[in-house]
Amino acid sequence: MENHQDAKQSGGTFGSRSNFLVVMVMILGVFVAILNETLLNVALSKIMDDIGISPSKAQWLATGYLLVIGVLIPITAFLIQRFTTRALFLSAMGLFALGTLAAAIAPGFGLLLVGRVLQAAGTGLLFPLLTNVVLSVVAIEKRGSAMGTIGIVITFAPAIGPTLSGIVVEHFSWRALFYGVLPIALFVIAFAYFRLKNVTETSRPRVDVLSLLLSTCGFGGIVFGFSSAGEGSGGWGSNEVLWPIAIGVVALILFTWRQLRLAEPLLDLRTFTYKVFRM
Repeated sequence: MENHQDAKQSGGTFGSRSNFLVVMVMILGVFVAILNETLLNVALSKIMDDIGISPSKAQWLATGYLLVIGVLIPITAFLIQRFTTRALFLSAMGLFALGTLAAAIAPGFGLLLVGRVLQAAGTGLLFPLLTNVVLSVVAIEKRGSAMGTIGIVITFAPAIGPTLSGIVVEHFSWRALFYGVLPIALFVIAFAYFRLKNVTETSRPRVDVLSLLLSTCGFGGIVFGFSSAGEGSGGWGSNEVLWPIAIGVVALILFTWRQLRLAEPLLDLRTFTYKVFRM
């Protein structure tokens, strides 16, 4: 009973109340960032009418977002080693907030797409960073429950995105989707600036340029191919779908082969040799 009370007072799963508060605010930041993946989909028709763009052009507001995330997430493994937790989180949330503001005030398609790309850059950095922070502050025996809790919260974000977006655009301008998220992003930045501490050690890992290129072509090609199929312009048999996916698969095979042979891989894939992790 005493041990249970001590654990409760110290923050339970996250070790301390301070750790719990920091992780919860980081989860809030990741939540609103991931929410933006699906938030705009329902509003695309309103955006097309408002700024006068075609459906294929509007689709890039969603495709471009996923493309940037797909390219950035593998690179985050290197960035987490190179920069401090605090600097990386503030930079990621700063990019997301700047992109949100740019999208909210965008007079046309150009600035709106730039805003979405900046949002995606922040999102692509945030989720791996949150995972890394949790694994650093949570005891080994409690990591399963911690990651499960985070998984439930983050899975909830894209699930409610279309419904929330539909309610907002039914009564307000599509710009309210960005203006509503901006205060939350600014609050997370302010809290992190004063409370977030560095929990990971930095080093100066060598950047393997070839791995970087293969990763970009691999993840970018696959995301672009599947997104092109979703646009419905040519279907699964079109060159716009098949060629990017084929290039992406080949690039990922080469990327995997190279990571397993480098002393300092861009993304350590050797963890997949463990059966439990692989499952």
